[in-house]
Amino acid sequence: MEKLILRYDATKSISRRAHVGVAGSGDLEILCEPLSEQTALVHIRTQSDGFGDTWQAMMDRFFLKHNVAARMEINDFGATPGVVSLRLAQVIEVLEL
Repeated sequence: MEKLILRYDATKSISRRAHVGVAGSGDLEILCEPLSEQTALVHIRTQSDGFGDTWQAMMDRFFLKHNVAARMEINDFGATPGVVSLRLAQVIEVLEL
């Protein structure tokens, strides 16, 4: 199991929590909640070791477009990059941004 912590500058405040997906075989869940400071803090727990660079690139791309001030917990159980992108898009939809 690999654990990653990423930080980003953020300018968009959110007012609600979001929960999408499930931590099951080939899937992942994302828990998101507002942060009062202008930063984003992402905690990633993944069963797949050695994909830190891939996670970094995906989250860099996400926060470049959606710079939300939030605390995110991502619990991965072998999801593909396509599933990760889908779940991130669902978080934005739930947050109504």
